[in-house]
Amino acid sequence: MTDCLFCKIRDGDIPCDTVFENDDVFAFNDVNPQAPVHVLIIPKKHISTVNDLEDVDEAIMGKLFSAGKNIASQKGLSVDGYRLVVNCNEKAGQTVFHIHMHLLGGRNMTWPPG
Repeated sequence: MTDCLFCKIRDGDIPCDTVFENDDVFAFNDVNPQAPVHVLIIPKKHISTVNDLEDVDEAIMGKLFSAGKNIASQKGLSVDGYRLVVNCNEKAGQTVFHIHMHLLGGRNMTWPPG
């Protein structure tokens, strides 16, 4: 995807504050944080929405959750708690159409969200 904001960030065309990277996953601090800790975790493979996941992509969601757990631990959030969120399409709040998981922590979360 040549127009995808997150692909450009992943490729280094747009600078970011990288938090984590491996062969399949890339994570960086959100530029508009909604909590003291707000990290975006993306698959390196471009997948627009959860609706676009195919059987071959099944493992990538587990890798996003594993990265989220590890980043939360590194940020000291494991004991007090944190939130992992994936939005799908505009009415759910997805603004960048590259699957991404929000890791939010460092404050009390309310329910229901939004």
